[in-house]
Amino acid sequence: MVNDQMVNNIIKTAGDMFFRLGIRSVSIDDICHELGMSKKTFYVYFASKDELVEQLLQANINYMASKMENLLKTGDFKQLVAKFIKHQEAEKNDVRRVPQLVYDLKKYYPKQFAQFQVNCFKTQKEYIRRYLEMGQHAGLVRANLNIELVAVLFAKIHSDAINDFEVIEGHGHNMHQLGHTAMDVFVRGVLSEEGLKLYN
Repeated sequence: MVNDQMVNNIIKTAGDMFFRLGIRSVSIDDICHELGMSKKTFYVYFASKDELVEQLLQANINYMASKMENLLKTGDFKQLVAKFIKHQEAEKNDVRRVPQLVYDLKKYYPKQFAQFQVNCFKTQKEYIRRYLEMGQHAGLVRANLNIELVAVLFAKIHSDAINDFEVIEGHGHNMHQLGHTAMDVFVRGVLSEEGLKLYN
C-alpha cells in the first residue's frame, strides 16, 4: 500500500529544490540525500524522475485550485475581487511564475509540460466561469457578458503567456507583472458600471 505522506514529502522536497535550483540540475540522488532515503525507497513511490515531475505539476494545480476554491467560498463578490487580486500578487508557489522551471519543462519534459498546460487551462476556465457567474448574480458583472467565451479567452491567454515567457521577458517584463496587468484588464473588462465604481 502506498504511503501518501511519504509521496507528499517527496513531492514537497523535490518541489522546493526545483524552485531553488531548476529541475534539470536536481537529480534523484540529490532528492534522496535531502530526504535521507535510499534510491531503492524512492523507486517504491516513483518509477522515474519523469513521473515525479508529472505528479509535482498535478500537485501544483491542485494547490492552486484549493486556493481558488477557498476564495470562492466567501460567497461575497465584493470580498472575492479584493481577495483574488491580493492572492494573485502574493502567490509565490506557482510553477508558471518561475522562468527557469518553465524553461526546463519545455526543453526536458515537453510531454509533462503540455499536459500541465491542458490541465491549467481547464482548471482556470472553470474558476473564471464560476467567478463571473457569482458577479452576475451580484449585479457587479455585465449582464450581457458571454461568460463561457470570456472564461475560455482569459484561460487561453494565460496558458499561451506561460508558453512564451521568453517573449515577455524580452520586452522587459516578467510573469508577475503580466499576471497583475492581465488581472486588471480582465476585471475592468467584465464589470458593470456599479462594479467598476467599486473596483476603482
